Amino acid sequence: MKTYKIIFLIIAIFTLNFATAQSYIPAYANIVNQTSQTNITNNLTEYEALGVKRRGTPELQNTLNWLKNKYLSYGYTNLQMVEDTYSYSGFTCKNLTLNKVGTVYPNIYVIICGHYDSISGTGTNDNGSGVVSILEMARLLKNVPTEYSIKFVNFSGEEDGLKGSQAYVSNIVNATTPKLNIKLVFNLDEVGGVAGMVNNTITCERDTASPTTNNAASNTFTNQMITCVGLYTSLNTFLSYAYASDYMSFQSNNEIITGMFETNETTHKHTPTDFLVNMDPVYNYNVAKAATGSALHFAVASTALSNDEFNSGYQVSFFPNPTSEFLNINLGTLNDNYYEISLIDINGKVAVEKSIINPDQIEKINVGLLEKGMYLVVLKTKNKKITKKIVIN
Repeated sequence: MKTYKIIFLIIAIFTLNFATAQSYIPAYANIVNQTSQTNITNNLTEYEALGVKRRGTPELQNTLNWLKNKYLSYGYTNLQMVEDTYSYSGFTCKNLTLNKVGTVYPNIYVIICGHYDSISGTGTNDNGSGVVSILEMARLLKNVPTEYSIKFVNFSGEEDGLKGSQAYVSNIVNATTPKLNIKLVFNLDEVGGVAGMVNNTITCERDTASPTTNNAASNTFTNQMITCVGLYTSLNTFLSYAYASDYMSFQSNNEIITGMFETNETTHKHTPTDFLVNMDPVYNYNVAKAATGSALHFAVASTALSNDEFNSGYQVSFFPNPTSEFLNINLGTLNDNYYEISLIDINGKVAVEKSIINPDQIEKINVGLLEKGMYLVVLKTKNKKITKKIVIN
């Protein structure tokens, strides 16, 4: 939710950024082109039917449940989803995070976010359009290995002054030890276009506010996004500045941000007429394609069209490897309530044996007292077995 000022800074873009060379990647295009107009339109229709998603209402909780069921339908598990509860003005609200663990930098995160609450009306554009774009991105990236971890975050409380994202920064980002390491925050807010208009341009937003430490990095990432839009869609781009949406909670925490916002701005936001009929779902579909191409780039997705090892192993991973103190076990898309974990040394001796009931997405084992060397990690469920070599140094 935001309203652009009548006069604002216009910057013409004549060059690509030089920090990271970008070119058309067929594997990325293959994924982007699987974006579904049917999914976008159907999800907008379902979101609209959920009603006015105001704080403290059953409609807001129903929308949260709808989001969880969507992620489950794409093959994610309950373990990969976290509900973060916070309170304000006497109301209890929830943010929803879907975690996808990276293969190379599992502790560094690309946050892809948008708010799912509304005010006065159903909010089909503000911000159902961002919600359905994020859903489609999550669906398309489900089986794609990415070097960096991704957190798909659905915020509530945005329409009350960024309450959900502020709580997330305080209770999650800054409360994690060590502090959550964020590569980039990518926000989508109001990207549905205006019915009856030519909607062929997406506004790409970068940080121009204080603190200014990360303004240059934000500009670099936003120009990378502009390049991705040109590589994988027919949309034009317009460079502007970020403000008044959830990424600003991160900006004030000195994180690097970027975002997408419709260029033709709806007059129906925050009214009972913010309906699908007043939007352009084809534009929303094209924005979802642009956002997906950008996410693949930001998270550094594998360029292989398929990764049998990644998915046949249920996306389970063990990190860091080598390690010296703790071994993290990412349970991937496994969805069992009971696990047995063993570490076996090169002589076949079981050095560690542990059972886990009702696990978290990532479990941790202390290996600091083990002798240095190579070990085989064996993860067992009732009917599955996954093994991998690790080194303790």
